[in-house]
Amino acid sequence: MRLTRTRTAQAAAAVVVAVPLALGGLTSQSHAEDASPSPSGTFGSGCSALSQKVDTAKDKVVEAASAYPQLSQLVAAVVRAQLGDTLDGKPDVTLFAPDQQAFQNVTASQLSSLLSDQGQLKKVLTYHVVDKQITPDQLSKGSFTTVEGSKLTTSGSGTDFKVNGKANIVCGNIKAANATIYVVDAVLQPPS
Repeated sequence: MRLTRTRTAQAAAAVVVAVPLALGGLTSQSHAEDASPSPSGTFGSGCSALSQKVDTAKDKVVEAASAYPQLSQLVAAVVRAQLGDTLDGKPDVTLFAPDQQAFQNVTASQLSSLLSDQGQLKKVLTYHVVDKQITPDQLSKGSFTTVEGSKLTTSGSGTDFKVNGKANIVCGNIKAANATIYVVDAVLQPPS
């Protein structure tokens, strides 16, 4: 319980730090090269950039995401949209989690507009969530209904997958107690 409170406090603190950083684009991130793929474990070239000696398999999805610094802007947005309890309360979900670089690729004015409109922020964030756990085998030609209500698609093979034909899965198959997390390099936009 203490660990959960600590990570939740870290996530809340991330709002104060990450949102101004996202708006100003003050940090630069690079993805490490070629992590070893494992069909039963995590895969993707971006996994080594996320790697920590942390086991998130017993944590709910928001707590699990908060363990990875590369997902701090996403966690800050989830906290800001007050979606933490909603996502953690679902029994089995898949989160397509935009990394820091994904948020830096959104213009400052778009991000500011999104963060100031809680309804739109919830819509965008819930478009990144599917209400079932998706295995790597299902990614090659997948079509899934998101919690937001629209469809997203996945395509690819081996350890090279895309979401909606443009966002790369840079690290996939991260386990949480109620979720599977696929880190993507773009903020996904629901169809208008």
